Amino acid sequence: MDRSSHARPRGFAPAVALAAAAALTLAGCSSSSGGKKADEEGGSGGSAGKANTPRMTVALVTHQAPGDTFWDIVRKGAEAAAAKDNVKLVYSADPNAGNQANLVQNAIDQKVDGIAVTLAKPDALRGVLGKAEKAGIPVVGLNSGLADWKKLGLMEFFGQDETVAGEALGKRLNEDGAKKAVCVIHEQGNVGLTQRCDGVKNTFEGAIENLYVNGTDMPSVKSTITAKLKQDGDIDHLVTLGAPFAMTAVQSVDEGGSEAKVATFDLNKELTGAIEKGDIEFAVDQQPYLQGYLAVDGLWLYKNNGNYSGGGEQPVLTGPAFVDKSNVKAVAEFAAKGTR
Repeated sequence: MDRSSHARPRGFAPAVALAAAAALTLAGCSSSSGGKKADEEGGSGGSAGKANTPRMTVALVTHQAPGDTFWDIVRKGAEAAAAKDNVKLVYSADPNAGNQANLVQNAIDQKVDGIAVTLAKPDALRGVLGKAEKAGIPVVGLNSGLADWKKLGLMEFFGQDETVAGEALGKRLNEDGAKKAVCVIHEQGNVGLTQRCDGVKNTFEGAIENLYVNGTDMPSVKSTITAKLKQDGDIDHLVTLGAPFAMTAVQSVDEGGSEAKVATFDLNKELTGAIEKGDIEFAVDQQPYLQGYLAVDGLWLYKNNGNYSGGGEQPVLTGPAFVDKSNVKAVAEFAAKGTR
């Protein structure tokens, strides 16, 4: 989207105070923190004060699969920003791209003041995002879709360059002396996950292959990884793309009688403990709390002061950063609160 001749992104509403949005109900799967509000969660992070700007409604629509606790951290960050900014946050999610597009349409129909959306399968959201632009609703991207957010007309993007993150992990495998690795993809068609594994391949000097598992069925994930390890005793490293899958991979290593080491993308409190114990070598942290926080805060700033991070041209990167035994204690304190 060409913004060179515009003071603000094309098609978006001007940054003026709007009337408070009507009550909004969005159907969809949500994280285990459910309907808890930010002030009920304790660990969602405090704020120095609350904005006195007019109440606005923001819809956060992700591709979260049921049981994936990664999104609890994203949501806590979004809730913390919403509490500070006098924002009513409505969260909905569905891993099916068509259903996710319907959730975005629901938000448009309810005339929300802003939408924050993940772009795991960007082509499926192209049409509905065009409708949001025509309706004058500003949209920002987070977590997935760094390569596509500008093409789809989004105002800002907050997340990690997944290819760069994968390349960094591949280099780390070389440093650790890895010779044969498996990259475990828990959701087929998710461009961000594919980019991670492709990035690892770009820099890893050993042999590597992708292993597809059904991320919504953890017993199946464990049995598939275990079978792979039993089939190929030369595998010395497993690379998983989410903290819950890393913890399951540790079980697979034990059950498969393998000596393979586990490295992963993303964190949670259980995983930091596993790094401290040595069960997991390291994690690549993309700071999901920050992604949720910045997405909501970015919409508030745009509406109330005409700001857009990165000038509408560059993404705001939240990662990658390595967490291993050398620094895990400093991170674990925050992970225990559910914010890292």
